[in-house]
Amino acid sequence: MPYMRVAYAKRITFYPTFWRRRMSKEEINAFLGAGTVYQGRLSFQGAVRIDGSYSGEVISDGSLIVGKDAEIEGMLNVGDLLLSGRFTGEVQAKRRVTIHRTGVLQGTVRTPALVMEEGGLLDGQVVMQGNSRSIE
Repeated sequence: MPYMRVAYAKRITFYPTFWRRRMSKEEINAFLGAGTVYQGRLSFQGAVRIDGSYSGEVISDGSLIVGKDAEIEGMLNVGDLLLSGRFTGEVQAKRRVTIHRTGVLQGTVRTPALVMEEGGLLDGQVVMQGNSRSIE
């Protein structure tokens, strides 16, 4: 297993700098801060960051950024998910799911691209969609 971790870690470093850099506050359209508790349905354009607790449905073609202290439960249908906190439920991402080293995802993930940093946890089912290549 150690060989696989080294090879995987090398592959992550080749992603464009957009995926490795932090978004500035100007690039984030909305922010649910630590201590915030929200339930319901959230739809947005651009990028939204959640650092509090959220339960419900999120629908967007944009990016959802889940901070390291955030806890989210529900259904996500987003363009990109950048997970540093905890998520339980179902994720449908049109472009990519990134699980950072502090991220924990429990549930079902449907995405054409999945990136995991060492230390990130994924417990559930992964369906890689949108890829014309077949597994043989």
